[in-house]
Amino acid sequence: MNKAVKIRQTYWVPLSLLVVLMAIVLSSCSSGLPKGGAKTKSQWNSFEEAKASYDSIILNETTTDDLQDLGFDPYSAPNVRILSYLDIIQKFSPNSSVTNDELPPSVRTCLKSREKCLAYEATPSVSNSKRVGNVVLDLLKFKRERIRNGWNFNALIVIDHNTVVYKIWSGVPLIDEEETRRNPLGPLQDSVGTAVRSGAE
Repeated sequence: MNKAVKIRQTYWVPLSLLVVLMAIVLSSCSSGLPKGGAKTKSQWNSFEEAKASYDSIILNETTTDDLQDLGFDPYSAPNVRILSYLDIIQKFSPNSSVTNDELPPSVRTCLKSREKCLAYEATPSVSNSKRVGNVVLDLLKFKRERIRNGWNFNALIVIDHNTVVYKIWSGVPLIDEEETRRNPLGPLQDSVGTAVRSGAE
């Protein structure tokens, strides 16, 4: 067996494996790419459910016992924060430019109660992300595409002597984001960047 034949045989096996591997990767879909998710646990499965519970709170009528049924009780529902009257002051007056007279009247009255004034803060959310697009370009870092979707809801409920006197909400009903990152040099991008930084030092 001549030398040329031996060389061809030496490289044929790994080359064949590489071709097979690339074929498998190319035939696969983006489902093989990483996925992730984060969720702040609560009794609500959607923004609409959380908002509906919030809308059921009636000022000067809803009590802390009622909040338990609505999912805003920190002792029975996860991830509901209790704020003291000092925390409430920080929420409404983060700096000296906001005076006490500018606060909602019900909040001002509540703060006079000191320890009897508190607030519940709930921040339920769902965030899902996954990489999509061409698997080969993604794995080699030439092009990475990521989509993120979900929702978040924030509710602040001020309570004076066990009765809700003020409430306010904010949030994003529908999160739908796309991110694309391109690296012309692919897997060499990081190495080149490191070399450039090292040369500059």
